[in-house]
Amino acid sequence: MSAACRADQRPNRPRVALYTAGAALAALLLSACGSGGTSGGGGGNNFVKGKDGISTVAKGSRDTAPDLSGKTVDGKHIDVADYKGKVVVLNVWGSWCPPCRAETPNLVKVAKATAGQGVQFVGINTRDASTSLPRAFEEEQKVPYPSLYDPTGKLMLRFKKGTLNPQTIPSTIIIDRDGKIAARTLQALSEDKLHEMLDPVLAEK
Repeated sequence: MSAACRADQRPNRPRVALYTAGAALAALLLSACGSGGTSGGGGGNNFVKGKDGISTVAKGSRDTAPDLSGKTVDGKHIDVADYKGKVVVLNVWGSWCPPCRAETPNLVKVAKATAGQGVQFVGINTRDASTSLPRAFEEEQKVPYPSLYDPTGKLMLRFKKGTLNPQTIPSTIIIDRDGKIAARTLQALSEDKLHEMLDPVLAEK
């Protein structure tokens, strides 16, 4: 864990009512600021955990993504369900998280490159005490896609246990054209890794 992440976890920092969301959110926060991971998968689950840290689910065995709607960091309202028919890249991030900040330029490049191919990127910003910091970061990085504002992690807890749910920050999830969860990684992504996740789902008919 980086020094920046340890500093973020000191008791005198605002917690934005993080613990009110329950034990599941607490477990998520314990693994926050991770640079990688392969938690979940195997056993009786339908998904396959790859050696590259990318877990996938075969097309006929995927779970439907939960309701992911609400206000964005810039005050607009979006509903991920409205993007059905497109492949959605869902990235969980925080402006305070060094791995998130490091991967953002890669996400931006791929988002711009695939915008005309039926791909929609959506962020879920979490653990930022106000919208000012994530909004400033998005402006600085020229992020072309919206981010839902989820300071206490409520949206993340809507993913069913045993599915490809976000378990660390950052996490990235691919939702297929039918609104079902196709792939997940629990690590910061390079452009190549992101394409490794995205391209097979984009190629599906």
